[in-house]
Amino acid sequence: MFYWFLKVFALGPLLKTIYRPWVDGLENVPREGPAIFASNHLSFVDSVFLPLAVPRRITFPAKIEYFTGVGVKGRLTALFFRGIGQVPMDRTGGRASQLALDAGNRILQRGEIFGIYPEGTRSPDGRLYKGKTGVARLALASGAPVLPVAMIGTDKMQPPGKALPKLMRPGVRIGKPLDFSRYEGMEDDRFVLRSVTDEIMYELMELSGQEYVDVYAQRAKDDIATQVRKRLADATGRPLSSGSAGTEAGDAGSSDDGAGDGGVRRAS
Repeated sequence: MFYWFLKVFALGPLLKTIYRPWVDGLENVPREGPAIFASNHLSFVDSVFLPLAVPRRITFPAKIEYFTGVGVKGRLTALFFRGIGQVPMDRTGGRASQLALDAGNRILQRGEIFGIYPEGTRSPDGRLYKGKTGVARLALASGAPVLPVAMIGTDKMQPPGKALPKLMRPGVRIGKPLDFSRYEGMEDDRFVLRSVTDEIMYELMELSGQEYVDVYAQRAKDDIATQVRKRLADATGRPLSSGSAGTEAGDAGSSDDGAGDGGVRRAS
């Protein structure tokens, strides 16, 4: 109920009036039945403007920290995310990520739409990064079609660290449904999962026009953080602080064939 109140009566009309988002490919959205929306991830506002663009409800996973905050702000945040029916996700990987996939599968079995960011986190530089295989695992387990979705311009609209979006028009481009029923029963085959995921990422690249990078986005973020620390160390003469550069264990798993490779990331 709260979801539709925000979308139809409160935030929805206000955001549409101010930002005038455009959408292309609405005819590809099924009127009923389950579907997986696999989107690139450029900005926090992706999870705002994508649901606004689609007449049906979309449920995204949200990081568990949004539900466990303390104080007035923490309680209000938890109330908001519970109210719009988002799925808590523990990002420690392994079994925790599998539980998020299971929750997504239950949503699909109810005939609803589940949104997922195969890159696992926001792109650090506007390029499209290697997808995690959780989206493929979910598609094969549920039998639901996958709709590739490209968010356009949201990285310029609200770059990381900016509290409020700029006054510009974001876009949503929805591709035709991808059917992977030919792989039914093969959701435990890591080569099939990688093939399905790469096919989805190719469609996202075509829709978005982004340059594709065959590296996980979290690894790229870790590398960038290491470079920043190194420059600071060189500038200050202090030793480089230790940190987890180039790892993905904290971002919904790291392997292509484990349950931890969820590819399900919160609306970050």
